[in-house]
Amino acid sequence: MPPHVDDELGEVWHAFKGSAAISAREKLILHYAPLVKYVASRVATGLPASVEQADLVSYGMFGLIDALEKFEPGRGNKFETYAIPRIKGAIIDELRAMDWVPRSVRFKQREIEKALADLESMLKRQPTESELAGRLGISRTELHQVVTQISFVSVLALDETVNVGQDRGETVSLIDTLADKAFDPSTGVESQETRGLLAAAINSLSEREKIVVTLYYFEGLTLAEIGEILGVTESRVCQIHTKAVGVLRGQLSEVD
Repeated sequence: MPPHVDDELGEVWHAFKGSAAISAREKLILHYAPLVKYVASRVATGLPASVEQADLVSYGMFGLIDALEKFEPGRGNKFETYAIPRIKGAIIDELRAMDWVPRSVRFKQREIEKALADLESMLKRQPTESELAGRLGISRTELHQVVTQISFVSVLALDETVNVGQDRGETVSLIDTLADKAFDPSTGVESQETRGLLAAAINSLSEREKIVVTLYYFEGLTLAEIGEILGVTESRVCQIHTKAVGVLRGQLSEVD
């Protein structure tokens, strides 16, 4: 067993993988249940109050069970690293099926981007949150709510798979690849090629876009926290983030 698990847990994994013992499966589910709650709490940030975190946990359990079935302890990888994207994917799949995202969110995103561009052209500087909210005819609180919704929609977009090359039929989930900094040689040449394509796409971003992508997906910072680091408004960070996501998706989907 890999060194990151204790002997008792290692024995449970051995029993589960050796004979698919139901008791071992249940022990593993109970042991890793807090991981599902952690992922659900992260996903819940920015969702409407109508979406219950308990529901997200139940969706995520399907991802945990799938990860338990497919994980190979003998490879020496950490289960938590393997499971988190699958738990999150199960939650997001269910959210997509529910179609909870208001259709107005994407329209509001375009409105914000247009208002930002108009104000920057008029003022010859980045507008303040108050100026942006005034241009849109909403309060700053409402602006924050819209920005939060838009940021989550962008995360949904990153979690979708996109085609890498029209003829090869290969797909890649951007958020999984962004979040997976470890390289596993056993995944083969196609994975190396995919990572190379993504790396090239990221390198095509502006320095500020690279910073936003890194801080948001690698470091787990919020848009507001990134804004403080960069000295810009949360709304401006949202605009940078949205543009970066579009560039990454476009670059990967257009590879010959």
